[in-house]
Amino acid sequence: MKEKMRAVIYARVSTTDQKPENQIRELEAYAAKQGWEVVQTIKDKISGTKQAKDRAGLSKVLEMAHQSKFDVLLFWSLDRLSREGTRETLGYLQTLTERGVKWHSYTEEYLSSLGAFADVVISILSTLAKQERIRISERTKAGLSRARKEGKAIGRPKGKRSAKTADRIRLVKQLRKEGQSFGKIGKQLGITKQGAAQLFAMNPSK
Repeated sequence: MKEKMRAVIYARVSTTDQKPENQIRELEAYAAKQGWEVVQTIKDKISGTKQAKDRAGLSKVLEMAHQSKFDVLLFWSLDRLSREGTRETLGYLQTLTERGVKWHSYTEEYLSSLGAFADVVISILSTLAKQERIRISERTKAGLSRARKEGKAIGRPKGKRSAKTADRIRLVKQLRKEGQSFGKIGKQLGITKQGAAQLFAMNPSK
């Protein structure tokens, strides 16, 4: 007799006044229909833009996957899993796949590693992630170009910190001046929010 697939349900809501129970009921019913055994339901009440290390629920999902404690992750939709961006979201899905865990989006059944088109789905997401990296690179270059046009020296005098770091510091300061948050700046530069804040606190000339 074929063993039941062990499923983990992951449900996320953004604020404390939102309730995940409706999601969970439908996800449990779907799992039962598939003949899966739900070994745990994991919830997060936090913005989907937060990294896994800042989300206790998602961190637990990845830890359980590493320990081979379940076979398939079921979630409501891809943006319930993560809203960090295509690259980061793809990274979570690839981590699950590498650890032998399947994944399935309840409301987007085409986003699933269970069917015959799993490789196609991963390929499409990888292409989107590549385009996102290109867009971030273009925005960063545009920011540096704007800083140069405004007369801000970009370069490193002898004995000073590297030009790349100095450029990043100037760009962070410019983007902050334009009202962007450290989180958004970090995404553009491919670093953490904390990293962007640290660059902002630095003097580019030192």
